[in-house]
Amino acid sequence: MKVRVFTIEKSEDKDIEAMLKDYQKMSRKFCSLEFVKLFDKSLAASQKQGVDAARESYEKAYLPYFENSYNIALAQEGKTMDSHTFSRLFDNRSQINFFIGGAYGFNDSFLKRADSVISLSPLTFSHKLAKLVLAEQVFRGLAIKNNHPYHK
Repeated sequence: MKVRVFTIEKSEDKDIEAMLKDYQKMSRKFCSLEFVKLFDKSLAASQKQGVDAARESYEKAYLPYFENSYNIALAQEGKTMDSHTFSRLFDNRSQINFFIGGAYGFNDSFLKRADSVISLSPLTFSHKLAKLVLAEQVFRGLAIKNNHPYHK
């Protein structure tokens, strides 16, 4: 199984990156976990133009990665779930993509294209923190699915 986490972000945090690598390493027994950061001049410019332009640029950046995958958008208005329910997202899937919205979130057309829309919490997280929480839940979900003792 291949799991990819896409973010719109321009900077790194060494401490969070180290923790993400730990989850990547732990997840290897269950899946290939990849983190894909997208950011370029057009994304930066669109964010200065306003909410609609930014959301459109996020959709344009992410849509090429939708093919042959189960695509999950993370959005504050998405469905909340416990870890056992989250683990069922991995059932019968060979590739899952998680998309974390940019600073302005997603437009409705993007959310409608996604196979699922979930929320990690009603709270708003920075991209870095959301990515870390998601990485832990991916490992936890796969541990549950594979009867690994981590989730207990």
